[in-house]
Amino acid sequence: MSAGTAPGTDRAQRTGRRSGESGTRDAILDAARTRFAEHGYDGATIRGIASDAGVDPALVHHFYGTKERLFVAAVRFPVVPSEVLGRVAEAGPEQLGVTFVRTVLGFWEASETREQSLALVRSAITNECAVTMLRGFVESAIYGAIAEVVQDEDARFRASLVASQLFGLFVARLVLGLEPIASASIDDVVAAVGPTVQRYLTGDVRVASAGGARPGTRDPYRPAERSR
Repeated sequence: MSAGTAPGTDRAQRTGRRSGESGTRDAILDAARTRFAEHGYDGATIRGIASDAGVDPALVHHFYGTKERLFVAAVRFPVVPSEVLGRVAEAGPEQLGVTFVRTVLGFWEASETREQSLALVRSAITNECAVTMLRGFVESAIYGAIAEVVQDEDARFRASLVASQLFGLFVARLVLGLEPIASASIDDVVAAVGPTVQRYLTGDVRVASAGGARPGTRDPYRPAERSR
């Protein structure tokens, strides 16, 4: 260490640590929001975000761990999807649908996350930049997490069906306040929507390209045969 250099200065320069932990965190989040907005979720990298924030990439990992958690912090996403879906998977294959819906409703309607959820959905509806960021995040992080749960060749198609069902439910219940679903109990909503999400996750969701429906299923585009 050279004369006149304060103890710890060399270390701070090597790690890219700014003076004050909160200032460093804020700089990383600001850089992350800009990168995610300009490049989308997939295009933004930890290295690029660290460079914009003037810190070492290791410091970004130290504060936020993964890109998923950094995105969650940057846009104030109410949950870390991979962690939530990991807990849902523990319910067992036959309970995925009802557990998924109950879990999602739980964090949507919790007092500490409701406003964040509403702000994100409203932004996604009205702001093209927000749409780009959230679409990339849903496709990479959430679809990927669902694929880990489902482990099926149709995992992404299944995930997109689940996303459409739950997004529509969110808008009807919390954004539009559409009655009677807006005031229905969580138990009633879970009972009604859970089986549909279960089918999206584990049931038949496609019609075979040749020879009609998959074995054991009825082609939904063909009228059922009348009993004789």
